[in-house]
Amino acid sequence: MGRAFEFRKARKFKRWGNMARVFTKLGKEITIAAKQGGPEPENNPRLRVLMQTAKKENMPKENVERAIKRAVSKDFSDYKEMNYEGYGPFGIAIFVETATDNTTRTVANVRSYFNKNGGSLGTTGSLEFLFEHKCVFHITKKEGVSLEDLELELIDYGVDELDEDEDEVIIYGEFAQNAAIQKYLEENGFEITSSEFVRIPNDQKDVTPEQRETIEKLIEKLEEDEDVQNVFHNMKEDESEEEEE
Repeated sequence: MGRAFEFRKARKFKRWGNMARVFTKLGKEITIAAKQGGPEPENNPRLRVLMQTAKKENMPKENVERAIKRAVSKDFSDYKEMNYEGYGPFGIAIFVETATDNTTRTVANVRSYFNKNGGSLGTTGSLEFLFEHKCVFHITKKEGVSLEDLELELIDYGVDELDEDEDEVIIYGEFAQNAAIQKYLEENGFEITSSEFVRIPNDQKDVTPEQRETIEKLIEKLEEDEDVQNVFHNMKEDESEEEEE
């Protein structure tokens, strides 16, 4: 069981926050995918898999349709995907992914959250080396296919870890190989239930309970911002919270 699995386990209990937050985040991802690859899912692999993710998260169909329509609307000004990197209190590295229609507002807000919560915003790319960018696919277990056989098949496609979780298989691969992995899974009859991109820290830092509380205040502030899609950090997760899962 590797680092990716431990990372996923730690994030699982608070993934994306509440339901409204999930729908906002997914809606933006769907709009961006439809804008970049077209509104027809059969011709747009990224949109296709995001629609499956929306279904898994019980996102209403009308929300999905609205997000696609927004992408082709003449009035839509488009979202820019911007990353911000900085250090939180006690030297914890924080990587923030955003999707925004107003970068001036977003960077001002992100900088303010860092400054007011004992952190500092760094320059773009300054902390990227501390995280591995991965694609993650959740697929339904297929009868007659063992995890070992599937892993051997997928190694050539940039997959470096597989794990089982109840009736699902979770696949971790190189971010750049996302399209190739999805193509293999679809062509070989695997049902993809959801897909996401994550940044897994190369190394995690220990903190005290008091330090954790301070750091989490900054992370929560960032995650509450409507422009923020994901927040990744290299703080070691609380083992007591992992056990509750």
